[in-house]
Amino acid sequence: MAKITRALISVSDKTGIVEFAKTLSGYGVEIISTGGTAGLLREAGLTVKDVSDFTGFPEMLDGRVKTLHPKVHGGLLGIRSNPEHQIKMQEYGIEPIDLVVVNLYPFEATVAKSGCTIEEAIENIDIGGPTMLRSAAKNNQDVTVLVDVADYAAVLEEMAANSGCVSAKTNFRLAVKVYQHTALYDGAISNWLGSRLGDTVAEYPQTFTIQVKKAQDLRYGENPHQSAAFYVEHNISEPCVSNAVQLQGKELSFNNIIDLDAAIETVKEFIDKPAAVIIKHTNPCGVALGDSTVSAYLKARECDPVSAFGGIVGFNRTVDAAAARELTSTFLEAVIAPGYDEEALKIFTAKKNVRVMQVNMLAGHLQTGYDLKRVVGGLLLQGRDLGMVAASDCRIVTERQPTSHELEALDFAWRVCKHVKSNAIVFTNKDQTIGIGAGQMSRVDSSKIAVQKALLSIKGSVLASDAFFPFRDGVDAAADAGVTAIIQPGGSVRDEEVIQAANEHGMAMVFTKMRHFRH
Repeated sequence: MAKITRALISVSDKTGIVEFAKTLSGYGVEIISTGGTAGLLREAGLTVKDVSDFTGFPEMLDGRVKTLHPKVHGGLLGIRSNPEHQIKMQEYGIEPIDLVVVNLYPFEATVAKSGCTIEEAIENIDIGGPTMLRSAAKNNQDVTVLVDVADYAAVLEEMAANSGCVSAKTNFRLAVKVYQHTALYDGAISNWLGSRLGDTVAEYPQTFTIQVKKAQDLRYGENPHQSAAFYVEHNISEPCVSNAVQLQGKELSFNNIIDLDAAIETVKEFIDKPAAVIIKHTNPCGVALGDSTVSAYLKARECDPVSAFGGIVGFNRTVDAAAARELTSTFLEAVIAPGYDEEALKIFTAKKNVRVMQVNMLAGHLQTGYDLKRVVGGLLLQGRDLGMVAASDCRIVTERQPTSHELEALDFAWRVCKHVKSNAIVFTNKDQTIGIGAGQMSRVDSSKIAVQKALLSIKGSVLASDAFFPFRDGVDAAADAGVTAIIQPGGSVRDEEVIQAANEHGMAMVFTKMRHFRH
């Protein structure tokens, strides 16, 4: 075990550092520090040696050169059990440093500020910090290195239990954490600067680095012969499956996570009323609004009760006992919602295998971010599909204007259609899906499937299409089924033909000028 007798502390985030240093001092540990950290520790009554006194070399170049010195890195990298290292250290007066506590200049916070210049960003690129961290991590058999405030307490507890020593296992774990941290830091710098190589800021950097943290190993992937794990991004700020908490049930599967993501993203489209969605193989098979979670769920299940069997259910409101009783009356894989009342949770315990997930819907909805799709040998990056237009703001292209009821229904249909795999056709009324056709090679096929799946009457309903109608046949089929209004992007070379078909049938049609392909 490595005994800690000398520590070098230099932190930007000073949370808990005074208390930590006081405890170290109580163990007789000599403290070396720099700049603001040294001043803070002295104000707290601690004895601190400046790095310049330790190295015999002054800080210079506006503080850019402080710790980049052989006495610092020799003290970190010298192997205690290597006689040659020890001879050289004694020859040049290099004293060992057993603990490094460093967190880095806040580069990401700096560049997140509006109007940040390249010069400001570069000044907030830490040089000495990552260098010390990597030196300490490389010699982790002899040196303890801390980059995370959350690890302070564990190190102090271990020192207390082992006469000031820290185990090799702990040191290795902390060293790995350092390399993960510096990789994230370097990636942020590379991404930001790599977008600024030309005369304008590029939306996508020349290289793209992302770091995700393993949340859990999975039993298998999409199929049992595939291995899998679930990774999440750091500092997730919006409600999503990646920061949901599992309250009960079997371990999540690969497919569960994908479907839970589809569920929560769908209900996030609806704010004003309780919404429920039932997902099967990433597609909604029923979506509805209601006066309560139970009424929304019953209406969603009514759309396609056969497909609902074994599905994933998502809500945008707290699940109460009435909803829980209905949910447990059907075999379901998982439920995700902002919360559950006490009685609902008791009801779910009777179905111990059902995965009950909770997500904080009060968190802000992210308005930026990348959508990543992997292909063999490469990665596709695009902005997330956060676009949405209200039906009332769309261009009316037919002779007949949509009624207020139809506009409400078109708005609901368009929000649902966004979450259906292409080619997508959705029949709805103002608060309930009626028929959904998804993932077909032609739009006509999707339309036929949506009609076939409809258990409720299509007469008087509206239709949403995720992309334009290339021919009038889709409109003719919708009219034959009883649809009265259509919402679609428009943009086909045959738009006039399609509009004419709608006029012949006395239908209303609006163009969104926005499509929602989902491959």
